Amino acid sequence: MKVAFCGNDNPSAYNISAGFLKNVCFLDALNLVPHVFLLFITFPILFIGWGSQSSKVQIHHNTWLHFPGHNLRWILTFTLLFVHVCEIGEGIVSDAQLKSRHLHLFLPAIMGFVAATTSIVYYHNIETSNFPKLLLALFLYWVMAFVTKTIKLVRYCQDGFSFQQLRFCITGLMVVLYGLLMAVEINVIRVRKYVFFTDPQKVKPPEDLQDLGVRFLQPFVNLLSKATYWWMNTLIISAHRKPIDLKAIGKLPIAMRALTNYVRLKDAYEEQKKKVEDKPNRKPSIWLAMYRAFGRPILLSSTFRYLADLLGFAGPLCISGIVMTFSNKTEDDILKTNATSANYTALTSGAIYPVRNSTDPFLTSTNFLKTAYVLAVLLFLALILQRTFLQASYYVTIETGINLRGALLAMIYNKMLRLSTSNLSMGEMTLGQINNLVAIETNQLMWFLFLCPNLWAMPVQIIMGVILLYNLLGQSALVGAAVIVLLAPIQYFIATKLAEAQKSTLDYSTERLKKTNEILKGIKLLKLYAWEHIFCRSVEETRVKELTSLKTFALYTSLSIFMNAAIPIAAVLATFVTYTYIKEEPPTTAQAFASLSLFHILVTPLFLLSTVVRFAVKAIISVQKLNEFLISDEIGDDSWRNGDTALICESCKKHTGLPSKAINRKQPLRHQLDSYEPPLRIPTRHLDIDDCAIKVTNGYFSWGSGLATLSNIDIRIPTGQMTMIVGQVGCGKSSLLLAVLGEMQALEGKVHWNRGYESESSFEASRRNRYSVAYAAQKPWLLNATVEENITFGSPFNKQRYKAVTDACSLQPDIDLLPFGDQTEIGERGINLSGGQRQRICVARALYQNTNIVFLDDPFSALDIHLSDHLMQEGILKFLKDDKRTLVLVTHKLQYLPHADWIIAMKDGTVLREGTLKDIQTKDVELYEHWKTLMNRQDQELEKDMEADQTTLERKTLRRAMYPRESKAQLEDEDEEEEEEEEDDDNMSTVMRLRTNLPWKTCWQYLTSGGFLLLSLMIFSKLLKHSVIVAIDYWLAQWTSMTNNGKALCSTEEPARKTCYVAVFSILSGAGIVLCLVTSLTVEWMGLTAAKNLHHDLLNKIILGPIRFFDTTPLGLILNRFSADTNIIDQHIPPTLESLSRSTLLCLSAIGIISYATPWFVVALVPLGIAFYFIQKYFRVASKDLQELDDSTQLPLLCHFSETAEGLTTIRAFRHEPRFKQRMLELTDTNNIAYLFLSAANRWLEVRTDYLGAFIVLTAAVASISPDDDPKSGLVGLGLLYALTITNYLNWVVRNLADLEVQMSAVKKVNSFLNMESENYEGTMDISQVPKDWPQEGEIKIENLCVRYENNLKPVLKHVKAYIKPGQKVGICGRTGSGKSSLSLAFFRMVDIFDGKIVIDGIDISKIPLDMLRSRLSIILQDPILFSGSIRFNLDPECKCTDDTLWEALEIAQLKNMVKSLPGGLDAIVTEGGENFSVGQRQLFCLARAFVRKSSILIMDEATASIDMATENILQKVVMTAFADRTVVTIAHRVHTILTADLVIVMKRGVILEYDTPENLLAQEDGIFASFVRADM
Repeated sequence: MKVAFCGNDNPSAYNISAGFLKNVCFLDALNLVPHVFLLFITFPILFIGWGSQSSKVQIHHNTWLHFPGHNLRWILTFTLLFVHVCEIGEGIVSDAQLKSRHLHLFLPAIMGFVAATTSIVYYHNIETSNFPKLLLALFLYWVMAFVTKTIKLVRYCQDGFSFQQLRFCITGLMVVLYGLLMAVEINVIRVRKYVFFTDPQKVKPPEDLQDLGVRFLQPFVNLLSKATYWWMNTLIISAHRKPIDLKAIGKLPIAMRALTNYVRLKDAYEEQKKKVEDKPNRKPSIWLAMYRAFGRPILLSSTFRYLADLLGFAGPLCISGIVMTFSNKTEDDILKTNATSANYTALTSGAIYPVRNSTDPFLTSTNFLKTAYVLAVLLFLALILQRTFLQASYYVTIETGINLRGALLAMIYNKMLRLSTSNLSMGEMTLGQINNLVAIETNQLMWFLFLCPNLWAMPVQIIMGVILLYNLLGQSALVGAAVIVLLAPIQYFIATKLAEAQKSTLDYSTERLKKTNEILKGIKLLKLYAWEHIFCRSVEETRVKELTSLKTFALYTSLSIFMNAAIPIAAVLATFVTYTYIKEEPPTTAQAFASLSLFHILVTPLFLLSTVVRFAVKAIISVQKLNEFLISDEIGDDSWRNGDTALICESCKKHTGLPSKAINRKQPLRHQLDSYEPPLRIPTRHLDIDDCAIKVTNGYFSWGSGLATLSNIDIRIPTGQMTMIVGQVGCGKSSLLLAVLGEMQALEGKVHWNRGYESESSFEASRRNRYSVAYAAQKPWLLNATVEENITFGSPFNKQRYKAVTDACSLQPDIDLLPFGDQTEIGERGINLSGGQRQRICVARALYQNTNIVFLDDPFSALDIHLSDHLMQEGILKFLKDDKRTLVLVTHKLQYLPHADWIIAMKDGTVLREGTLKDIQTKDVELYEHWKTLMNRQDQELEKDMEADQTTLERKTLRRAMYPRESKAQLEDEDEEEEEEEEDDDNMSTVMRLRTNLPWKTCWQYLTSGGFLLLSLMIFSKLLKHSVIVAIDYWLAQWTSMTNNGKALCSTEEPARKTCYVAVFSILSGAGIVLCLVTSLTVEWMGLTAAKNLHHDLLNKIILGPIRFFDTTPLGLILNRFSADTNIIDQHIPPTLESLSRSTLLCLSAIGIISYATPWFVVALVPLGIAFYFIQKYFRVASKDLQELDDSTQLPLLCHFSETAEGLTTIRAFRHEPRFKQRMLELTDTNNIAYLFLSAANRWLEVRTDYLGAFIVLTAAVASISPDDDPKSGLVGLGLLYALTITNYLNWVVRNLADLEVQMSAVKKVNSFLNMESENYEGTMDISQVPKDWPQEGEIKIENLCVRYENNLKPVLKHVKAYIKPGQKVGICGRTGSGKSSLSLAFFRMVDIFDGKIVIDGIDISKIPLDMLRSRLSIILQDPILFSGSIRFNLDPECKCTDDTLWEALEIAQLKNMVKSLPGGLDAIVTEGGENFSVGQRQLFCLARAFVRKSSILIMDEATASIDMATENILQKVVMTAFADRTVVTIAHRVHTILTADLVIVMKRGVILEYDTPENLLAQEDGIFASFVRADM
């Protein structure tokens, strides 16, 4: 066929006798001119410009979009491109009906498409390089194109065309679009004034783009990049080279920061508050405030969602169209043979209009849409658009949700900083509630916002779907829809049941964790007493309950999955069977596959509906909780701290209608305010007002109950002096401090803060923060930060001052013990310090601050006498006095009274006396004498105390917590070796390979731990289910296309044939539904079995592990395996696995079906497969990093909230609220940016997989239309239906892969513990060979004993020889690390005995089974350990002894009377760790426990180290009497405890230095033992 521009089958085509404009062909040629002009001008500019891009302002990423009308231009250009595509299609279809090629029908359209694409690329480059003058080329182009198109349109109008012709409509649209683009261009000239004007407008890029720290560019890029997340490419690809960290994701843009959003939400909320001010019973609405602040983006997102949903229906319609063209093919063929250019008019009446020029066929839009290729392209474009809109909708809601969460967190935090103390202490708002608000409620609201657009998009989707179905199938469609709608409530029911099951599971797992935690904390004791199996059983029992609850959870999960898969099958079955019997014929192929596709669309919203409704209910509850919190009581406005404007508080401004609670913290309130008469006060010495730092007159203060806790307070606190507040427990000393700080409610009276400091001349004083008070609370409060940060607390670091303060509080020795000195993290998440250490850090903080006033609330309570004295002398008398600071000190230590300049004595909430010590001595002799007797008593206690030095103990405990038994040096050696190994591994290529590989090995370990039977059952049922589902659809294809097919699968006789088809269809559908249930159940069941087995193995492995493992592995690490990792294995892996296998099999079956229907499709699969491989490879790595970032940034945020709530009074006293707010905003933003990037990465993936899916649909459609072979319409429909489902499931495959990879790390961590060596429990002797009552005598021979902790470590005991006679009392002493404790552990084989042996009563202990050996000996450890449960359980967990034995043991330990007084006696409750008993009592319980054992050998490992003298004396006495006939080995911490022993062993560095009776050793003047005793005196 020859090619010519105007075609060569019509000579008159080139005839211009009637004038140029009358010739259509010439007009089409004229239309080419503007396009060619644009391409000629812009290409050189683009190439030159690309070589030298220069920008005046240095901004990053070239993303600065600043020409006006920017977005409008992109939208118009995209519309223009779409119209061009239609024009090209129209031209080609018209041309196909002519004899020769007419290029003028489609060539100008193709050139127009190229020109429009060029125009937008050119524009983008000009905009980013900021050269507006070059836009003139575009302006000229729009003008020319507008003119040429208008000429053409006018010509059509003259010829009398109407809107029915497609070409007329297209030309009209083009004119409008070119006109609008021309207007946009003129607007740019008008605003920017870059031509025709003398002064072009100067512009600056937004702040965010000038800040190179902002890496989140979604708000700043152009529309195309916004829609496809193109700007994310660099980040996602860079993740391959190095892991994404916080630096890589940068900061949030200003508009998304928590502060910006907080201001928006707060303004909206304040507005709501104003509205309800005069209506007392109405609360301000948070919903309205949220709508005011964030309503617009939600509306935008909903619009996108509607557009996407409507475009979604293009799929079924296009499928039915394409399939219909096949059914009509045969008729078309007959028509085509008659069609020649002469008799156009005869063609299908009305399709082609009376012709002006025979070369000019005109299509109507209906005819255009009957062309299969056109439908395929339209389907492709609709899919691309639908997916783009859907992802845009998701992104907008997620961004808004994150903004809302940031705003809410800031609101909660600000409110928390102003909460009245009484609310917190009186339990109206517990810390738990605040933490829930932060961790749970804000997230619920965020999730609700994510799902929000679904609420109103779903009904529309469902209604549209039902209408279309009704159009296709008539009444029978309603049957199918009814099935879906009736089954939806069941979904909701299942969803609520799921939530309940999850809650009960949580309760059980909390209980299991508590038990596990106890086991791990007391593991040493459990092993020494051979009780590990008893405790292990108790954990297993709880685990069984938890698993039962998990089974319910799994059942409902699988039911939910089953419903989702089975509903569409049931609906389709009902519909088609009904249709066949009503209409007496099967549906056509087009009807069948369009309706199948519609059913798939309908199920999604119904499945989601239950979730959305559940979240909506949760959100409503969350908002109620938030509202209660936001309108709760606030602390008074303390403007009076800013000078002496006295603040007179009105009587309690509490909400009316709330019953007032009378609660005093320490004692019942005796005095109701009105019936209270103030006692006569002795007038105090007159103080001039200027000498007062603070003065309270006539103060009545309450804890928010309306009843005065402190009444009639008149005090003054002299400037620059030390005031002491004394009084018995509960008389209101701490309350007085808080009242002065404004934390209590003032019912009456005023507090004056003196402004007199301004006149001070000294530079130091003027530099001080005038109105903040350095306050150390009674209960020490630490930040989760380093020691140094805790002490400086936001003040600048001054080395001298810091050193002075740490010395005054004697913190230096404690700091030296910490692994990183004062840079060690302490606090909740850090290292646990003892009470005294925490208290000293808090006092140090108060001293270090540069404030005029210091309040110390009972700073000596947790300190021993040496430290108290040191602190008093160095810290208070020297450091504070030198600084001339005003100090208020609450204390019980009356011996410090002489140091005070001013004393306030309190009693029952009033001031008893005020004045100097001299005043009180003269005026109130009685009180003075009372104090004197108390002082004497305190002095006696002191003498006792002097011997028990608490601090050294605390330091010892700290050292023990920090470093395991063996020397530090060994640890360091190991570290160095490890580091060397790590460096070798650190090759980039290997690291990257590891980052991109899937953890196949771990997956296999996980799957096999569920058992091979279940695994094979799962795989088999999955494959069978998917085969059946494919078979259902294939059968449907055969059935509906049997009319045009010679060979049918059933008999050809009519009634039998229909019955046969319907029966097979019903059987297959039924089998499909049953298999859906079976597969979802097997997956969950396998997951449960795997979880059960992994936890069981883990627990048993850990409990049998060597003690060294517990010394070197942090407790938190082991607990994590039982908490977080077990939770992932229990609840998260099974559904991920299910979803992954389902979506993968669906995609594979779809590809199989399409390839079977249209074999050419396989060719297109190769490039698509490669693209998919790279997308998932890059995404998985980036997603893993971002997920970790999101998780790791969440914890600090939650911790910051809880620590602020705990330290409110301190923060407010210091006036540090702004600093803490700032920190909270930073933490929130860091977490939000991580989450934002994570969701943007998910969108990046989904857009790409969706576009891949659209290409699959396009290739499948084009391949099936290809004219070579003649496929059956049924198969074509089947292929297209499956192609459409692929688009939904491709991204799920990748997302689930990424999730599974993250979750498998939990299995990997658990498995790493399973490879650990266990202790050797077997012995070489048979149990029967060991006598029942061994060891009877208690004779011990130690022969040449060598011991080490592990076979790669140095020995800790070297060739030790000793002989202990039966019943002897032996003392072992030596310095720290001399091997005393190692020797005691060797008796129990807790350490590796690699040479020599210990023989007890003639039997070598290494031959006896471990359990038996340990159960026959007794030990009392240094740290007393009790378990939660009853006293009986603690003494005898094996339940072997009678009550009499237990009472006898308690009597010996002198605990009998105390236990008798407890409710329940022996069954009295012991809380976790035995916290409800004192340390001394706990140690005595351990003694009783050892006595219950009745073994003839008792070992005491520094048992008296952590108890007071009185308890120690009891212990010594008991050992001498009750254990008189038993062998006792005492490892001594204080040498005087073993002076009465029969034999003393002195050790040093693992060898025995002295071995004799104490008398003989003391006689050796230069002996080591003698020197120890002298030092201990």
